[in-house]
Amino acid sequence: MGNRIVRPMIGYIFIAFFSLTSCSVTPASKPEASSHVQLGEAQESESSLPSSLEAYRSGKDIPTDRYSPIKDIYFDFDRYSLRLDARETLKANAQWLRSNPSVRVMIEGHADERGTAEYNLALGAQRAQAAKDYLVTLGISPDRFSTISYGEELRICQEKTEECWQKQRRVHSVISSVPPSV
Repeated sequence: MGNRIVRPMIGYIFIAFFSLTSCSVTPASKPEASSHVQLGEAQESESSLPSSLEAYRSGKDIPTDRYSPIKDIYFDFDRYSLRLDARETLKANAQWLRSNPSVRVMIEGHADERGTAEYNLALGAQRAQAAKDYLVTLGISPDRFSTISYGEELRICQEKTEECWQKQRRVHSVISSVPPSV
């Protein structure tokens, strides 16, 4: 009777082990192409940055807007209303988007770690939606945007200081497609 129980048990363990080891998850990778894209007639200096999640999964630093023509906007603690500086940044972003009508953008909402994970996901979603709504009022088609919230999950710094928390309270935009090179 002992063999009748042990033999199937070994089979189940083997199947479970094989299933777990053969189905590894591979992170999304950035194309090996040049880090610069041609936009219209002028060569811009922005790179095709991965989304924050793609960077995190591949062990890279969470991207910032340093090389992107679309700049991040920041929020006050526990708020999703657009500050004056955020509105000015979004106006500049809208101007660039009007000049590049084939571009689609993923708008990522982020929050600092204070508050529950659920609350911060909702806050990040509200921030992303506020940015999208404002860009739409500036004449950019809503079809060009998608939004996602990462809440507090994808941090660009780890310190527990106001300076770090301010960096976390942001909307980061990722160019998801660009016009073909001419």
